[in-house]
Parts: sequence; structure tokens; C-alpha cells
Amino acid sequence: MNHREVGPYEVRQAREADLPGARSVMLDTFYHEFGYGYRPEWHGDVVDLEGAYLRPERHALFVALKGDEVVGTTGVRAQGPSSPPHPSWLAARYPAESTAQLFRVYVRPDHRRAGLARALVGMAVSFVAATPGYSKLYLHTDTRIAGAEPFWRSVAREVHDARDGDPISFQTVHFEIPL
Repeated sequence: MNHREVGPYEVRQAREADLPGARSVMLDTFYHEFGYGYRPEWHGDVVDLEGAYLRPERHALFVALKGDEVVGTTGVRAQGPSSPPHPSWLAARYPAESTAQLFRVYVRPDHRRAGLARALVGMAVSFVAATPGYSKLYLHTDTRIAGAEPFWRSVAREVHDARDGDPISFQTVHFEIPL
């Protein structure tokens, strides 16, 4: 599946011309949704989207567009969770050689509730299932982001709830999407 219409939106694998718009969605999410802005130690892929998602064979970036405007993103990389900051048993369960990880599942606020995240994730799941070498699809989310936890619970199964009760620190839940 290379392309899908969702109402007035087009959802497809990203092209080079889509990268500035995708980067804008990501950076706006870091600054306006997460409140901490761009952090090089966490967001290095955003600086080089082509190198992170378009060039590597087992990686991909998907975009949702309304006309020419990129309004949503989802990335796939051959990478499991890192330890630290995540528990070592979790990193061992998801080795990079056989694990695809979802990254940057973001939809601009004015375009939410239109099925875009579900369509983007669906394309990513299809990509991972069709790519040799992957046996697992992993992701983690910060549950403080409105709607994130219920969305992921509707498409994935929880593997580890790492929330610690401190409302200032990350409230991360780890998930796996069956292939």
C-alpha cells in the first residue's frame, strides 16, 4: 500500500520534497506539545530526515498531507529501546537487528480526530510486516500527551508501564504492535 485517501487527506510514504514540512510538524510538536523543544540527544533524526528515514533500506517515513501541506508524520527505524534510559531487560527483548521502532507519530492539532494517526501507523505496520528481518514492532509514548495512551492501547499491547508517579518526569509506557 503506497498511498491512501483519508477524507481530504493523502497518506503515503514520504518523498524528499516532503521533508521540510515533516520537520516542521516534528519541531512544532517538540516545542508546542511537549514543551521542551528540540533536544539534540533525543531528536537527531529530525535534523537529517533523509539519512534517518529515506536512505536506509529498512527505514521509512510516512506523511499525511492536506494539499501540499504535511500535517502528520510517522517514522520507522531498525532500532530497539536504549538502556539507559530504559530498563536493560526491555532493550534485550527488542534487539535492533530484528526490531522496528515507531518514531515521530505526530499530527498537527487542527487535523486530529480525522483518522490520520491510525492511517499512518497502519502504513508503518504494513511496511514493517513486508520488510525482511523484522519480527517485532516496538514503541513508547509519554502518557502526559493528550490522547496518546488511549490511542496506543487501541492498536498495541502494553509491554511495560514505566510511570513513576512523579508528574514532572516522563510518564512512559512501552508497547508492541503485533505483526
